[in-house]
Amino acid sequence: MNDLAQSTTAPIVSARGLRKRFGRNEILHGLDFDIPAGRIYGLVGHNGAGKTTTLNALLGLTSYEGTVRVLGEDPYQKRAQLMENVAFISDVASLPRFLRVRELFALLTNIHPSFDPQKARGFLEGTDVKMEARIKNLSKGMIAQLHLAVVMAINARLLVLDEPTLGLDITYRKRFYRRLLEDYMTEERTLLITTHQVDEIEFMLSDIMFIREGELILHMQMETVSTKFAQVIVKPDQLAAATALGPIYSETRFGQTAMVFDGVERDRLAELGEVSTPTLSDLFVALMQRGAK
Repeated sequence: MNDLAQSTTAPIVSARGLRKRFGRNEILHGLDFDIPAGRIYGLVGHNGAGKTTTLNALLGLTSYEGTVRVLGEDPYQKRAQLMENVAFISDVASLPRFLRVRELFALLTNIHPSFDPQKARGFLEGTDVKMEARIKNLSKGMIAQLHLAVVMAINARLLVLDEPTLGLDITYRKRFYRRLLEDYMTEERTLLITTHQVDEIEFMLSDIMFIREGELILHMQMETVSTKFAQVIVKPDQLAAATALGPIYSETRFGQTAMVFDGVERDRLAELGEVSTPTLSDLFVALMQRGAK
C-alpha cells in the first residue's frame, strides 16, 4: 500500500531495507520509505509496533541494518553534524522540571546550534509563562506554551515530534498543533509526528504512515486516502451485496453496519448506502485488524 512521493529533489529522509533486531527478535522488518521536504507526516501505530525504534534509527540513536539517509547523511555515523538541522521533541513531560525557564533557554542555546532564545522569548510574550518561573511550578497549559515556544525557536529542517501533547487536555492539544502549523511550517521544513490522537492531527497532515508489527502497511498522501478508501453505512437490505464486494472491515454501530472498502468505485458503493471517507482513526482500526494474528 505504498504511495512513495516522487520528487525532483533529494528527500529529507530516505530508508531502504530498514531492519532492527534486539537479540533474536526483529522489531523492524525491512522498511522502505521517502519523506520529501515541506511535508507533514503522521507515523501511527500501536504501542510496540516499531514507531519509536524507527524514530531512533532516523535520529541516529540506535544502530540498524539497511540504508538510512537524513539530509543525505547516515544518521548513526553523522549524528552530531545532523543535529544542526534536525530537532527532536518528545512529550512535554520531558522538559527538565527543576530548571527555570531562562535556564532552559540557556541550556538549549548551548546544546542546539539552531535554537534562537530571542525567538522563544517572543513566542512567550502575552502568556503567563515568566522567565524566572521554575518549570515544575507551571500548569500543564503553561508547559504546553513553553514547549511550543521551544519547538518554534529551533530553526531545523526536520522536526520530529514523539507524542508531543501527551497528558494535555484537548484545548491545549489543538492550540499546539494549530500554532505549529501556522507559525512554524514552511516549504523547506519537514515535520514527522507520532501520536495516539490521530484524528486531532488529521487536518494538518500531508501524508500518513501506518506501522503494524514492524511493517509499513500504509504510506500514502492524504489526498490519495480519500480516493482509495470509502466507508459505507449499509442499508439493511444491501448487507449481502455489500459483503460480496469484500470490505476490509465491518462493524455494527447502534444497529447500523459500517463497512470500509479499498479501491471500490464510489458510484457502485452509493447503491449500498451512505458513502463517506473514513476518518484516520476508523481507517487505522480497519487496517490494524485486517490480517491481524
